[in-house]
Amino acid sequence: MQPIIITGGPGAGKTALLEAVARKGYLVFPETSRQLIREQQQCAAGVLPWTDLPAFAGLCLTAMSEQRRQAAEGTMPAFVDRAIGDICAYLTIGGEPVPANYRQAALGYYPSVFCCPPRREIYVQDNERPHSFAEAEQIHQQLVETYQALGYQVVDVPWGAVADRASWVLARIRLI
Repeated sequence: MQPIIITGGPGAGKTALLEAVARKGYLVFPETSRQLIREQQQCAAGVLPWTDLPAFAGLCLTAMSEQRRQAAEGTMPAFVDRAIGDICAYLTIGGEPVPANYRQAALGYYPSVFCCPPRREIYVQDNERPHSFAEAEQIHQQLVETYQALGYQVVDVPWGAVADRASWVLARIRLI
């Protein structure tokens, strides 16, 4: 089965949602970009999205491509916390061109992308998420537009209890 994307602006409860999906027995891959930011912050000349967005996007493309490969070769449905389409959206937000190979690499996931809007009541800035809440909303909107332009059906995940949100997503792809 094609990997299933969970995306949305920062502070949308994606990680909690995916943890609930994992507790139901499904394979879940963590957000690559946050892990890369943590790793790069430990390097003297680390590549970070706010200092060299194109180079950071290249790191994400490599890592997310590997994540998708691993997810696709499994026998059970797999979920990814953000995907290659997110890279395209972040490049657009940063005013950078989106190379054709990124748009091509963003194809081949499950046809519906589950999108979680940011929520002010849970939004927290940290070392890996320096954006204001207004910026989180702008990022969310760009993610929706980017995935639609890539040909995906964007499905908004309603807010609610985490377990209910997980069941809602699984019901939409008929896994429960």
